[in-house]
Amino acid sequence: MSLEVIELYITVAFLLIGAVFTMVAAIGLLKLGDPMTRLHAPTKAATLGIGSFLLASMSYSFATSEGSFHEVLILAFLFVTAPISANFIAKVNIHKRSCDMPQAPTKDEMWSTMDVPETDRDIEVQTNP
Repeated sequence: MSLEVIELYITVAFLLIGAVFTMVAAIGLLKLGDPMTRLHAPTKAATLGIGSFLLASMSYSFATSEGSFHEVLILAFLFVTAPISANFIAKVNIHKRSCDMPQAPTKDEMWSTMDVPETDRDIEVQTNP
């Protein structure tokens, strides 16, 4: 078995892994009912699926030609922006009260962005007259 054949098998493995993760993300997006549970499917599984597709593209380019590192930039952008956008979508759902609210914390009176302490309210009023 030559090195090119091994590299192509690695490419096929990455493509199959990416296809499985992307299919799981699509099924999760369709089957899960609540917006907050539906949020996990595209942010977790689809990110891994697209990452596997990009790794397949990199391994194929190295197997057939000089290689390409453009996919590394796409991966870095994807892995940085996916959790941030998921966080914003979750906060919108919480503020719209379109999902079940979590239980109140036991030690703290404030939870996330729903309650603002009195000291912070005074500071906001002073800074924004």
